Amino acid sequence: MEETPRLVATDIDGTLLREDRTVSPRTRSVLARIAASGTPVVLVTGRPVRWLKLVYEQLAEPLPAICANGAVVYDPAGDEVLRADPLAPELLAEVARRLRAEVPGVTFAVEVTDSRQMRHEAHYPLRWDADHDAIRAVESPEELLAAPAVKLLARAGEQDPDAFVELVATALQGLAEATQSSYSGLVEISAAGVTKAAGLAWYCAQLGIDAEDVVAFGDMPNDVPMLTWAGRAVAVANGHPAVLRIAHEVTAPNTEDGVAAYLEKLFDLG
Repeated sequence: MEETPRLVATDIDGTLLREDRTVSPRTRSVLARIAASGTPVVLVTGRPVRWLKLVYEQLAEPLPAICANGAVVYDPAGDEVLRADPLAPELLAEVARRLRAEVPGVTFAVEVTDSRQMRHEAHYPLRWDADHDAIRAVESPEELLAAPAVKLLARAGEQDPDAFVELVATALQGLAEATQSSYSGLVEISAAGVTKAAGLAWYCAQLGIDAEDVVAFGDMPNDVPMLTWAGRAVAVANGHPAVLRIAHEVTAPNTEDGVAAYLEKLFDLG
């Protein structure tokens, strides 16, 4: 892709945000200028919808978002979910059955109601999500798997993240997608065929934009499908080796506003 892209797609955590989860003034300005010029800017994230507010508060205006690793396409203008691809209860049950058989001590959480709410088993370790109105422990495994979920989350104590996701992916081969977006031993599971690439492709199709006209930024394995799909794939220098291997180009790390620096040159925003 030699010409200026028709759409900018970027991951959030580890890519757009700095380590303290803030959007720098430079990044905020660049995204606002590109969006104001008429080029769509889309956030493509593993985050649930309910975590977007923390980012939107730092942007000039909220941006459309593809959440839950492609399972939810969200329009903030009308607080509307345009598309959702959840795991059905019977599929959740089979995924859980396979993983309980393969992974000792595995514990689960689910993103439900288009990722506006989370349900988790009693022993599932919550990290920095403490929205008690949206998050609740379930009383039984059956309750956890009773409703469609846009993402199933699996943990099993301290794990090598790459080895753990490979173990889960092997157990679920042909049944569901397994990926990771952190180094904490969390595996994120979506319905078969649901990836960041699939969600972004659907969104672009609504706008009549082809893959070759998209520039995409990412840092973790859950970004690989999107980066492989996009006409121009850019990794931040702090990216996971799997991302650095497949990217067309590498920009500065997230701590140095790598996305903003790349876009300034690409769109001649000097």
